[in-house]
Amino acid sequence: MKIAVYAKSVRDPKHQSGFGELLKALASRGHEIWLPPSLEDHVHMNIESGMQVRVFDHFVQGETMADVLICVGGDGTILDTLSIVRDTGVPILALNTGRLGFLADVQLENLHTALDDIEKGNYTIEQRSLLQLDASHELFDYNFALNDFVIHKKETSSMIVVHAYLNGEFLNSYWSDGLIISTPTGSTGYSLSCGGPIIFPKSDSFVITPIAPHNLNVRPVVVSDDVVISFEIEGRASSYLASLDARSHSITGEVNMAIRKADHKLNLMRLSNIHFLDTLRNKLHWGFDRRN
Repeated sequence: MKIAVYAKSVRDPKHQSGFGELLKALASRGHEIWLPPSLEDHVHMNIESGMQVRVFDHFVQGETMADVLICVGGDGTILDTLSIVRDTGVPILALNTGRLGFLADVQLENLHTALDDIEKGNYTIEQRSLLQLDASHELFDYNFALNDFVIHKKETSSMIVVHAYLNGEFLNSYWSDGLIISTPTGSTGYSLSCGGPIIFPKSDSFVITPIAPHNLNVRPVVVSDDVVISFEIEGRASSYLASLDARSHSITGEVNMAIRKADHKLNLMRLSNIHFLDTLRNKLHWGFDRRN
């Protein structure tokens, strides 16, 4: 198989160990290994100088494509892979060397079992919806997000006012530190920490969650993902921040922005023994009582 491997960083000893163990396992099984340019030198200097690897930047339909992309890290690492696989449909498997993770759920000690399942086809593909940002100014090289789109104030500024519209119809004016628009996948991320609900992955919805709202009667709302959500921003500051997952860009109130559901999805590879309900209970410690 042609297997691409991605890691955001291999400086942390745990990430480095997991990355090295994965590459050695893939090489011993005879798989063709593809790496981003940032990791090629690390392999030859720190893992095995003679290991045969190929280099990729991002995948494009009709050109060099991997059968699967395995990323080493946590949920943040998976967010980075979105700009690699883009709309090619290459499935992603996450090897978790981080901490709390709702997407990266294959533990390092289960690496060889996971590789066995991949080779035997013992997995399912779970499609996750994406956000698409349309803006009057070019803000990002890749205008899609797996988790969320966020408008927020800069660190030293006062609260802002975000006027939100659904298909052009006025929804609300949010006096707050910002506003989060999340997918079902992103509902367990920033939105959850701001009081938003948990949405199951296959739900066709967006969550609109204010960040530290000034009006206490303002609450997160769930809307259908077939709407276009647009914004107008007011505030004392001259600029604000717009974020797609972990990428941020400074904007002014003159920038027109709208969020819609993307036409393509991200394919996550799920092994047969891993389920979303199990992940929820384990990550959130539901049902555990330290007193007993």
